[in-house]
Parts: sequence; structure tokens; C-alpha cells
Amino acid sequence: MSIENDADIFPCRPRTSRRNFLWDTGAGFTGLALSSMLARDGFLNGNPALAAEGIRLPVGKAQELGALLPHKAKYCIFLYMYGGPSQMDLFDYKPELQKRDGESVKIELRRRSVSDGRLLGSKRKFQQHGESGLWCSDAFPHIAKHMDKLAVIKSLYQDSFAHGSANLQMNCGRITQGFPSVGSWLSYGLGSENQNLPSFVVMLDPRGGPIPGAPNWGSGFMEATHQGTVFRTSNQPILDLTPFGNMTSEMQRAQIDALQAINAKHYEERNGYSELEARIASYELAFQLQSSAPEALDLSQETQSTHEMYGLMEPAGNHKLSLGPSVFGRQCLIARRLIERGVRFVQIYSGGGHQQQNWDAHFGVEENLAIHCPEVDRPIAALLTDLEQRGLLEETLIVWGGEFGRQPVSQGDQGGRDHNPKGFTYWLAGGGAKGGCSYGETDDLGAEAVINRRHVRDLHATILRLMGLDHNLLTYYYGGLDQKLTGVQPSQVIQEVIA
Repeated sequence: MSIENDADIFPCRPRTSRRNFLWDTGAGFTGLALSSMLARDGFLNGNPALAAEGIRLPVGKAQELGALLPHKAKYCIFLYMYGGPSQMDLFDYKPELQKRDGESVKIELRRRSVSDGRLLGSKRKFQQHGESGLWCSDAFPHIAKHMDKLAVIKSLYQDSFAHGSANLQMNCGRITQGFPSVGSWLSYGLGSENQNLPSFVVMLDPRGGPIPGAPNWGSGFMEATHQGTVFRTSNQPILDLTPFGNMTSEMQRAQIDALQAINAKHYEERNGYSELEARIASYELAFQLQSSAPEALDLSQETQSTHEMYGLMEPAGNHKLSLGPSVFGRQCLIARRLIERGVRFVQIYSGGGHQQQNWDAHFGVEENLAIHCPEVDRPIAALLTDLEQRGLLEETLIVWGGEFGRQPVSQGDQGGRDHNPKGFTYWLAGGGAKGGCSYGETDDLGAEAVINRRHVRDLHATILRLMGLDHNLLTYYYGGLDQKLTGVQPSQVIQEVIA
């Protein structure tokens, strides 16, 4: 098809007909199961009779309009190190920083605030690994074995020194609230591959969530159906999902059908109100999740060797704040099970609460690394191994990183590192990313991106491209603009990290 402009490709959502609405929310299990089976068999796509009836499938805008680009990745797992991991202690080896340890320098510690600082060399030992020779420190001995799978981007920068706005920019493309998250854009653009689980799932650290909370996985001005669903990884996966009293499945089914009929009548007078549409659809999804969510999270179906590989049998670490690898390992294993069941985007947060409870190393970078690196090292390595063994790594994009990096100077008496959005590291693996690739550089001290500088907008454009989406064409009309994840400023895909 010829593309005249992006508004033609991704227009504002059309008003929903009553027939479409009833199909979406009132068909119940029979309609959902039937449509899923027929869609898998290719019967519904392009069927003239159904098109004449106005029945639309719950697909993404890109699929609906034939605008998908050639791609390998179908799913994305975003491993989010909340607080900002220290790049010069993990993947960005800086011999000059080591050599000048203890020297005084002038450095920008906050926007336009230049202060005296004392250089802090890394206490980690670095080594080159694999055929690619990519650098990794001894803080990640298990991930180090997989460096040939990683595309390491060392020259990212963004706009905020503060956690709240930096988290929003990394997750939603802007430093202010109210914009859709990456997972919401993927849900909107690609749709879901299942009817029994959300297309976008979030799992948080037991120690707490990131600043500023739910807007990090919110859908902003999009329909509420695209927002992330928070899963707990123990006990009830989703709160308030279990029915009260002695209500049977058949009784619930009858109750939901009655509610849907009433709500459909109510919706006729409020066409286009996405909060209402999403709430109605959520009744059906919640009913299905009573069986699908516990099954997806049931790790007793996995082998003992799989449990051991992910570190599920490992005890908590020696530090009082350490959880050990079992918590994050369980989440990584659940993420694999979710994408096997068609969940499009899974985001897992490592770190919660404040200061040393997350990757925010103000009060000692060595202590911070000792707490958090062992929590994620074995599980991430296991996820990469497991996906590869199952033939899923090629179609699953793994993204690793936090909201920013750290400074090369010491903060406080305990050898902490302050926030640094001017130069930090992310890596990609699987899903068409170029393994064994190192892209961009920070300066000799690791303070600022200087070679192939890339704003986080370019990272977002690259993630979308690997998932088959053009960041310039994936738009949503709101507030008089064709809104994009990458915003109004020019953005470019980092082609060098794509295989």
C-alpha cells in the first residue's frame, strides 16, 4: 500500500459501532475462543462477509492496516534496573578513570551546577568475553558468559537528573506524566496474541515500586485497555480476582453476561469513552484470569533443573537488604511463560523503595552492587539460556537498563555515585538485535556520551523498529497532534545494533 502521511496509517480511533462493541465485550468465552481459533487459521483476516458486517478483530493498528515492517521480534521483556545502575562498574570499562582515581575534577552534578569532585575508580575487575571481546565486570559473572548475545549501547543520554522525570522519559518518552508507556505503544500498534491474559504485564520489586508509580506503565491518552497490568508473583497474581462466597463459575458467567448487556446499553450514549469500554472489557478478562493467571504463574510445572538455573533455590544474600536471586529469578521465569502464552510486553523492575534498596548508589556503589548484582545476574543469564534453548530468543527482544547512569566522582564518605543522565549504558539481546556489538562511547572518565551520542528517543525508535513498527508512522491523534512515543523532535533508529 502507498503511504501518503502517517495520519492515514494510524488515525484516531474510530467511533465504535454497537455491533463491534457487543462483539468486543459481550461475546463471552464462546465468541472469544472461536475468534481466536479462526484467526489462527487465517479465516477471519480479509474475510469479505465479516468485513461487510463491520466485525473487527482485536488486532493492533499496524496489523490492521498492513503497516508492519519486516522484523523478528514478536515479544519484548524489559528488565528495568530502577535507580540507575553504574555503567563504569558494569559494562563501560574506563582505564583512564582507574588510573586517575582520587584526582580532583570539575564536573556537572546537576543541570548547570558544576562542582569540584574526586574521581572514583571502579573496584570491579573487568575482562573481555567471548568472540566479540566485549567488556564486562566481575559483578556479573553469569551475564559475562552471554556477551556475544548482547548489543551494548554505551552512549545514551536523556534530559533529567531526577528519578521521577527520568523514569517517565525512559518509560514513556517524556519527562511529564500523561503519555503512554512503551508497552502501551506496543499493545496499540501490535495488539495481543491471546484473549486470556493482558498484552502488557508489569512485575514490581517486593521492596516497592518506582517513582512516580503507575504512570510508568500507564496508557496516557490512549484507551485504558493498553495500560500495563501489575502481576504479583506469589499468592494471588492479581488482587481481588477470587470471587466471594460460594459463587460458581456458571453463576459468574451469568452475572457478567447480564452486566455486559446493561453496560452495552449505557455505552451507546457514551460512545468513545475508553475508560468505560476498558472497564467493561476488564470484567471478561478478569473472569478468564481466574484460571489463566494462576496457570501462567504455576512454576510447579517447570523442572527442578529449570528452578535451579534461575536461582529459585538460592537463599537471600548476606546483606540485610538483599533478596537473593530467587525473587527476580521467579519473575524472569514467569516472563518466559507469559510470552509463551502470547503476552506482548513484560516489564520487570529490579529495585524498589529508596537508596540502597534500589540501584541508586548514593551511599556506596560497592555496597549497592553487592546487594543487587547477585539478585539479577543468574536469573538474566538463565533467561537468555532458556529462551535460546527453546528457540524463543530470536523472536523475543530483551532490553536491560535503568533511568540513567552514575557519575565518575565519589559522593559522600562511603564512596557513592550520584545520578548521571549525560552518558549511560543499555543493552539489547535477541529479537533481531546484533549480538556481540558495542556501540558508542562515553568520555575517558565515563561522565558523558561523546561518540555516537544517542538520546533515549533513538532507543525507543530502535525498540519499535525491532518489533516491526516505524516510530514516525506509529501515531495516535490527541490534543490536535499525531502523538508519537518519540515525540516531536527528530529521532533515528540505531541501525548499527540491528542484525
